[in-house]
Amino acid sequence: MKPPIFALAPMADVTDAAFRRIIAKYGKPDMMYTEFVSADGLALAPEEGRNKLLVDLEYSEAERPIIAQFFTAHPENMKRAAALAREMGFDGVDINMGCPQENVVHQGAGACLIKDPKLAREIIRGALEGAGDLPVSVKTRLGFNKDELEEWLPELLKEDLAHITIHARTKKDMSKVPARWERVKKAVEIRNALGSKTKILGNGDVVDIDDARRKCDETGADGVMLGRAIFGNPWLFSEHIPTLQEKLEVMVEHTKLFEELLGKHKSFNIMKKHYKAYVNGFDGAVELRIRLMAAENAGEVEGIINTYILSR
Repeated sequence: MKPPIFALAPMADVTDAAFRRIIAKYGKPDMMYTEFVSADGLALAPEEGRNKLLVDLEYSEAERPIIAQFFTAHPENMKRAAALAREMGFDGVDINMGCPQENVVHQGAGACLIKDPKLAREIIRGALEGAGDLPVSVKTRLGFNKDELEEWLPELLKEDLAHITIHARTKKDMSKVPARWERVKKAVEIRNALGSKTKILGNGDVVDIDDARRKCDETGADGVMLGRAIFGNPWLFSEHIPTLQEKLEVMVEHTKLFEELLGKHKSFNIMKKHYKAYVNGFDGAVELRIRLMAAENAGEVEGIINTYILSR
């Protein structure tokens, strides 16, 4: 892809198959990722557990290019997961080396790999071997407890990665401090100084596509990954500004798709976190949201929204 590249961030219990299809329909980014999936679980879990994980790897042709994201601290399991992604027809494999969640870090995966560059490189090589001709990428952070970009990034750039996405915070920062985009600029400088062809994408606190373009211009990054800005706004990448009725109708469509694709596998309460974003910033939003939070299925949600629209 030619820069600037605008990608949708993988977010657990957010960018599932249902939401990705809605986004692909109303505002498709240049790249999409699955929610992160445990490579260890795919390799070691009994059939029932493995089948649950495979649900998170289901995708539609409309989402292409679609990249499978995995996490693990075991190179052999990453190799097997990458091979599975190739068999399933994914367009790429991404390794999560940035997740700050304690249950992931305690496994030695996610952001914990920043503390072990040797193991991180072994995991990348496992992915490259399993992925075959698929491109392999990494999503990471500036550091673990402190900013160590100058030491960490060159280690990653020693491997044949298609791109590296840098969330411009440390693991310790979580999302409590503003993203430091000047460090994304530094990452580009480090890449250029090493003569690497790996693309650098920045991530963190990007509010819309105009902001993403501006950050690419200011830092020299090849692209930007947008995450939280997608909440309640499937039109983010198209830059269309929807009417309130459009937002509510697409929310119902999203809910029906969630129930159709994931209703047998995931709690309906996962869908409700989206209502806080779709139903916000207009008169009567609080009351409408309260009614939606009590709904138990897509039919009830549709009835509530139809009644609201007719009453306006």
